[in-house]
Amino acid sequence: MSGFVGILVSDPWLHNQFTQVELRSLKSHFTSMRRESGKLTVSDLAPRMGRSKVVGDQNLTTEERAALIQSFHPNLNDEVDFEFYLRIYLKLQAHVNAIIGSGTKNSSAFLKAATTTLLHTISDSEKSSYVAHINNYLSGDEFLNKYLPINPSSNDLFEVVKDGVLLCKLINVAVPGTIDERAINTKSMLNPWERNENHTLCLNSAKAIGCTVVNIGTQDIIEGRRHLVLGVISQIIKIQLLADLNLKKTPQLVELVDDSKDVEELMSLPPDKILLRWMNFQLRKTEYKKTVTNFSSDVKDAEAYTNLLNVLAPEHKSPSKLAAKNPFERAKNVLEHADRMGCRRYLTAKDIVEGSPNLNLAFVAHIFQHRNGLSTKTKQISFLADDTQISREEKAFRFWINSFDSSMYINNVFEDLRDGWILLQTLDKVSPGIVNWKIASKPPIKLPFKKVENCNQVVKLGKQLKFSLVNIAGNDIVQGNKKLILAYLWQLMRYNILQLLKNLRSHSNGKEITDVDILEWANAKVRKNGSQTRMFSFRDKSLSDGIFFLELLSSVQPRAVNWSLVTNGVTDEEKKMNATYVISIARKMGCSIFLLPEDITEVNQKMILTLTASIMHWTLKEPLQLIKPTGSPDSHNGSGSLLDDSTSDSSLE
Repeated sequence: MSGFVGILVSDPWLHNQFTQVELRSLKSHFTSMRRESGKLTVSDLAPRMGRSKVVGDQNLTTEERAALIQSFHPNLNDEVDFEFYLRIYLKLQAHVNAIIGSGTKNSSAFLKAATTTLLHTISDSEKSSYVAHINNYLSGDEFLNKYLPINPSSNDLFEVVKDGVLLCKLINVAVPGTIDERAINTKSMLNPWERNENHTLCLNSAKAIGCTVVNIGTQDIIEGRRHLVLGVISQIIKIQLLADLNLKKTPQLVELVDDSKDVEELMSLPPDKILLRWMNFQLRKTEYKKTVTNFSSDVKDAEAYTNLLNVLAPEHKSPSKLAAKNPFERAKNVLEHADRMGCRRYLTAKDIVEGSPNLNLAFVAHIFQHRNGLSTKTKQISFLADDTQISREEKAFRFWINSFDSSMYINNVFEDLRDGWILLQTLDKVSPGIVNWKIASKPPIKLPFKKVENCNQVVKLGKQLKFSLVNIAGNDIVQGNKKLILAYLWQLMRYNILQLLKNLRSHSNGKEITDVDILEWANAKVRKNGSQTRMFSFRDKSLSDGIFFLELLSSVQPRAVNWSLVTNGVTDEEKKMNATYVISIARKMGCSIFLLPEDITEVNQKMILTLTASIMHWTLKEPLQLIKPTGSPDSHNGSGSLLDDSTSDSSLE
């Protein structure tokens, strides 16, 4: 298989266990470990893998790692080559995954592990369920009609996704309007460049709706790597199924809590945790006494499902259901009950008793969508309508942080950053070596003052990077002060992109890149392309029609914009159409951005700045990559996603 220059893996099976990104990363780690003493023996592996944080760092101690390696290969004096190291890696990863899988307390694991695990098993049940979902929701699509329905028992899915169109369309089913379908290449025969553009658009858009795609690139989709393709599809479908699990979409969820303080806590929970809370809320109305904490071991016996469906749809209740003593028979009864309710199954009785977490979560989410059993009378909570701008910013910053590394995955900016650890990790990604890890405390942190110490270092480092941090203290982060956290994150993101631009702009002679430099660069590009359009500032109201950014995109990639699809940008609807097209074209080229069309039409100056800087970064980076028309999202690995366009109340200056 091509594409691994300098990385020789002679065993085809071993080679196919890894993505391109993973192999490059592991080769780098291996070389670094061997460099310490000139050679690498089996006895060296455990401590050196621990120091380089290669595998299981958060789940295995050095002693545990050493014992496992010795059980795999007793002769500790044998020298280790790269392929032996890869085999040890896979065995350790399998052990770690088994530990994580046996205790599924973190039921949101599918969001951060679906495309990063190295234990590449393909579940036929999951594949069949996802194919059925695709057949149902995309059945009326004009372009995909020739491919649908896909046979769930075949591997046709992995062929159909190779042109990128299906995945783009599926993203729009999950979060309507994410991709402007005018930007998708939909010819009957796509050349390699056009296919690559579709995949780039798909992966950048997947990140923009909250998927974790750290270890997947366009080539992986082209090659139809099954575990990675299913991982992306799984995340997209679950984002769709969990879309209503928030107070904005389903205000009746407030019934799950008693007072305003509990509402705030509920609003901070990820959707799968809210789903669990809803399920337990309904189960308390029955004789079922246990608390369901996951979508795997806790639902295997089907008793929770039996009671849940009986309380939600008593008219379909069958006396024989609770009498069934065999879990498999009880699971079959549950699915028959669901059928009578009109709920899509997503799983089989076998999947229930085997505790398939992804399919069980999908099943419960569909039950919630179909019949949630909540009161139609919503309690009046004064702050239920959260500030739209704050909500938009929180989401953008969250996706930006998640794009760096799957181990840094967060569900809520205001809750998950309060101990300072993820912020320190982000600072270390943005400015390598800046963090003093000797004085940092790693989660779980029980002592409150240790959290304050972490956050004090976060503030100190911000000041070192010349952030404006007036009246911001470490305790503000610990307390979850929304305004101040957003102000800090905006400056951290802005510093990140300016440093990336500085590193790429060789003629800057080490000088700092400023907002003015970005503005002047954009105007010069558009002017050189023969247009009279100009941006006077990042708050220039004339930018609301999107025309300037289409001119800019066209100037750096002449074939990017189809001008016959561009509107005059006079009415609000025309402006939104142009803005949506701008975002999709930028992502299609390779820009990793998280802004919404409203951020262009409303001329949000900070998001306008980051959009422009993203295009500038792509342009400066492009000559360094020996590819033709488009960039690849996996080229951002190592420095995180380039930009998430978000704002805060801190000033731009």
